[in-house]
Amino acid sequence: DGGAVLACKVRMYDIANAGHAPVISAMGNLPIVKDLVVDMDPFWQKFKAMKPWLQPGYDQPPADEEHVISQERMNVIHKESLCINCGCCVSECNSMESDPEFLGPQALAKGMRFVGDPRDAAKVERLDQYSAEHGIWDCTRCYFCNERCPKGVDPRDAIAKLGAEAMKAGIDEDMGAKHAKWFVHSAKTTGWLRETELVPKTQGIVSSIKEMKFAMGLAVKGKVPPPFPPHVAEGVKESRALYELVQEQGVDGALGIVQGERALSRLEHEVGHAAGGGGDTGVGSRDQADVTPGEEPTRKRGGE
Repeated sequence: DGGAVLACKVRMYDIANAGHAPVISAMGNLPIVKDLVVDMDPFWQKFKAMKPWLQPGYDQPPADEEHVISQERMNVIHKESLCINCGCCVSECNSMESDPEFLGPQALAKGMRFVGDPRDAAKVERLDQYSAEHGIWDCTRCYFCNERCPKGVDPRDAIAKLGAEAMKAGIDEDMGAKHAKWFVHSAKTTGWLRETELVPKTQGIVSSIKEMKFAMGLAVKGKVPPPFPPHVAEGVKESRALYELVQEQGVDGALGIVQGERALSRLEHEVGHAAGGGGDTGVGSRDQADVTPGEEPTRKRGGE
């Protein structure tokens, strides 16, 4: 179906026997050298930019002793630790297709592997780096990386965790972070997304003024939404109560990631995406155990 899969896991016999004609092509989003050969240098450069090694913030333990980390704390990065750097997510990434400089799902998932490690002392520095241009907030949330990952890493989940951790640390100057903050504020206060206010709150007043000519053109065509919502949305009190409940529990950062993102990424693809004869289409992540930060993996997805 034009998607990235692991050649070592796909049986051509099953696909051909189902009446499909398999088409083999080079990986996407990487420069083609010749035929099926791609230049992996950009892939590894972004990987190295994550500084994928532990930067411990403690002294070495005494001889014959070691630092012990609880399983509960390591579960936070359980999925990110499963990455085998196969590049399926990079090949599928829509953000990299439009912006080749985007760090990409593989690199950012690796970044979360260390941001979420309780032994690492460079968490804030990492988050500041990952929140810069071409980083966390450039992800389009298409979920193709989650769909295609054969190991259940779910890179989009990792990127969402990074965004939550960055906001928790006060690293929120990027337009993407400002957009997310105002989105929540708008929904919490009126229950509506106040789109007219969203632009200046995201881009700033000066940048918004520069777009006035474009905005006037939209207005002439009747494409500008009302400046104020017609009324407070029905049920907004319940939404506020839920928001306040989460706030009172102190659940923020990676622990407070909206699980709805993960649910959206699973709506998929449950019908019509399996290769004929049971061939692996690269959606192995749908079969991996759920691991919510702070919990043990308990069962396969979709299990009873």
